[in-house]
Amino acid sequence: MKLRVPATTGNAGPGFDSTGLAFTLYARFEAELLGAGKLEISGCEACYQNEENLAVQAFRAVEKRIGARPSGLKLHIDTDVPISRGLGSSATLLVAGAFAANALYGNPLDKGALLEIVTAMEGHPDNVAPALYGGLCASVVREDGRVLCVNYPVAPAVKFTALIPDFPLSTAEARKALPKAVPFKDVVFNISRTALLMRGMEEGDYDLLSAALDDRLHMPYRKALIHDFDFVRAQSLEAGAGALIISGAGPTLLALHANPERFAPEIEVRLASLAHKWRAVPLDVDTMGTVEC
Repeated sequence: MKLRVPATTGNAGPGFDSTGLAFTLYARFEAELLGAGKLEISGCEACYQNEENLAVQAFRAVEKRIGARPSGLKLHIDTDVPISRGLGSSATLLVAGAFAANALYGNPLDKGALLEIVTAMEGHPDNVAPALYGGLCASVVREDGRVLCVNYPVAPAVKFTALIPDFPLSTAEARKALPKAVPFKDVVFNISRTALLMRGMEEGDYDLLSAALDDRLHMPYRKALIHDFDFVRAQSLEAGAGALIISGAGPTLLALHANPERFAPEIEVRLASLAHKWRAVPLDVDTMGTVEC
C-alpha cells in the first residue's frame, strides 16, 4: 500500500502539547507485508533501517494491539518533511507505521484507536492528531490512556509561511529548556488565547489570530535555543506577518500572513545576511490527514 502523511506543527501557539495543525508538506510511504523475520527499509539513512525505526515500532504496536504475530515488512520512505526542525517528522513516521499496519491487516482498528497507540508512543497528541486527521486538532489524554480529539475547521484564508533554518534542534534539548513550574498568570494567559485561537482559525480573522497566537509557556524559554530568533521575529513583523510562533519545539518558525507568496521572497532577502540560512516555505492547512494514495 501507499500512503501520505502531512507535516504538522505542535502547540499551534498557545496550546502547549494539546493543539496542532497539519500542513501541505508531506511524507510518503510504501508498505508491504513480507515473510516473517524479513525487514527491508529504504529511503532513509542506514542507521534507521532496523526495528528501531519509529514507523516500524508503530507497525509492531498495532500488531500487538490486534493480537497478530510480527510479520516481515518492506518499507520505503520518501519525505519532504525536514528532520529535527519542529514540523512533526517523528509524528509522520509513527502515524505512517500505525496506519499502514492497520490497513494491511484489514482495518480492524478505527482512527481513535490508532491515535491512542501513537500518542502513547509520542508522549503527547499535538502532532500525531493532526497528522492522522488533518486540520486543526485539540486533544486531551485521559487518565486511562484514551485520547479525546476534536477537529476544528480552518478558513481557507488562513495561511502560514514556514521559516526553516539550516540547523536542527532536538525535541529532548528543547524540553530541557522548559521550567518545572510557571506563574499562574502565564497559564491563564495561554488558556484565554487558546480559546480565541479556535474561532480565529474558523473565521480566518487575522486580527483575532494575531492576538491568539501568543504564548508564555514555551516560547520565552526556547527562543534562546534558536539562532537569531529576535532578529528573525522583528524582520517578519516588519515584512507584514501578523504573528510569529515557534513550530513545535523549533527551530522552524511559523509566520502568519495573508499573502505568503509575497511575504516569502521578501523575508528571505531580509534574512540573507545571517550566518545561518533560512528557507521560507508558504504552507496551506492540510484538511485530509493521512490518506492512501
